Parts: sequence; C-alpha cells; structure tokens
Amino acid sequence: MTYPGFGAYGAYRGQIPMQMAMGQPVPGGVPSVAHAGSSGYSVYSGAYAAAADPMWTFFSAISGQDGEVDAEELQRCLTQSGITGTYTPFSLETCRIMISMLDRDGTGKMGFNEFKELWAALSAWKQNFMMIDQDRSGTVELHELTQVIVAMGYRLSPQTLIAIVKRYSKNGRIFFDDYVACCVKLRALTDFFRRRDSMQQGIVNLVYDDFLQCTMAI
Repeated sequence: MTYPGFGAYGAYRGQIPMQMAMGQPVPGGVPSVAHAGSSGYSVYSGAYAAAADPMWTFFSAISGQDGEVDAEELQRCLTQSGITGTYTPFSLETCRIMISMLDRDGTGKMGFNEFKELWAALSAWKQNFMMIDQDRSGTVELHELTQVIVAMGYRLSPQTLIAIVKRYSKNGRIFFDDYVACCVKLRALTDFFRRRDSMQQGIVNLVYDDFLQCTMAI
C-alpha cells in the first residue's frame, strides 16, 4: 500500500502560488520553513543557532523559560502570529490535537523544532483551503473538502469520506478551524497506522490499549 505523500503535508495537486512554491512567507504570518521528504516530517538543517532563526524570537516570547508551549500557549502564539489571516483563530481543541500530532516525547507540549514543523504544515494547509475558498467566506462546501482530501493523496472509501464530512461540517459548511483539525487528525492517524504497517499492506494488528492511546490522545 502506498500511503499519502504527507511529507509535503498533503500539498494540493493544483497550481501552487509562487510564494508557497518558493518557500517564502505566507501572507499574514512569519516566514515558513521549506519541507521535504516522504516521512511526513520537515527537514531543518540545524546549521545555525535557534536564536538566529527569525521565528525564534516570536516563539520564545510565548514559550517562556522551559522552551516549550502547551495548548493554551500555542493558541495564543498562533493567534498573535496572524497565520489564520482573515479566518477565525484556532480553537483550543484544535491546538490540543496539533500538539498531539507532533508530541513524540509524550510531554503534552511542543518545542521549537516541532513548532517549525507545525508552521510548515499549517502554511500548506492554509494555501489548500484558500484555493477552494474563492469567495473568502472562511468556509468550504462538503464536496470541496472531499476533493481536497483526495488531492492530498488519501485513498478513502466513499463511506469514510462521508463520515469525515459529517464529523467536521456545520450546517453544510466546513470552517477553516475544522478543516485544519481534520487535516491534523488525518495526518496523525495515518502516521500512527503507517508506523505499525511493517509490510505496507494497509493491514495492522493492534493491541486494544495501543489503539486507545492513539485515538484518545488525538
């Protein structure tokens, strides 16, 4: 089985705006980070100190002395960054699952490199959303969400797509916050499954406790 290429964070198959293709800042935010590879994680050279990174000052002002952010701090950080642009800021629940997606050490917090990785993903997802939200209403229609999921490389059954649309729609529309929450959960659950699918056949044997740890954390 070939899993979706979310090394590019589910990059849309249509035309990518020039600033995104060049890895330049998304309008309304601080500079994003180029991402590559098939593992699903962004590549950061680490060749220079974090203090030299233009995002570090911004991140450290929120993280404090421990150098990490929890869900509430992440929400404040993303809201102040303006990454959502004219869209509604991210809810606390969405920020919680963002942390869960990248919380590989189980601290319930996010460090600077994880924040950079998240920023790259959010920047790409926002570009995808803006491409289908032509009227800038902050919402997309149900069939448009399905199209984006397929364009990201996910090969899901019609029944699964219907279930996803029902879960994240409100009055027949999907808001930006819910769209991002959907992207986060799809990536996190796919990554969880892929790591356990040693034969890459789309089949795994799960221990009940392992299944609960994953699904309850996201």
